[in-house]
Amino acid sequence: MAIEATTMAPRSKAEAGLYLSFRLAAEEYGISILSVREIIGLQPITAVPQAPAAVLGVINLRGKVIPVVSLRTMFGLPDVEATAQSCIIVLDITHLGLARQVGVLVDEVAEVANLEAREIEPAPDLGAGAGQRYVKGVGLLGKRVMMLLDAGDMLSDQISVDALSAAM
Repeated sequence: MAIEATTMAPRSKAEAGLYLSFRLAAEEYGISILSVREIIGLQPITAVPQAPAAVLGVINLRGKVIPVVSLRTMFGLPDVEATAQSCIIVLDITHLGLARQVGVLVDEVAEVANLEAREIEPAPDLGAGAGQRYVKGVGLLGKRVMMLLDAGDMLSDQISVDALSAAM
């Protein structure tokens, strides 16, 4: 009996559903709405000594200390002055069985996009760069392209749980 070889297209790790889209510089990114706790305006961030470069510091959010991470720093983008559109997305992440809340500073929140399975492509294979592990797929919205990120992998990959604990 001959076994026929079949090639299957790589499947995206991103699933159909709602994604919060945000901008950093001219690029658009998306995070599953299920990871988003809330979106807040900028507020004073208290620096934490010896924190990783991407950790801007901590904020007091209704009595809870939340570390805030600069996605610009994580993605190797230059720092810019905050604008009226800059905000912090507070995310619920789980890493190694530990649930945490982490804020990410972004240039602008754009929209909540409802992506269907046919609008999501696998992440492009661009080599073994560190960022490849947390890009779950690419959302296609008409002519727009949105990189779909895994919030837990993205933050835990760049900032260890120990560093987050130290920042808290």
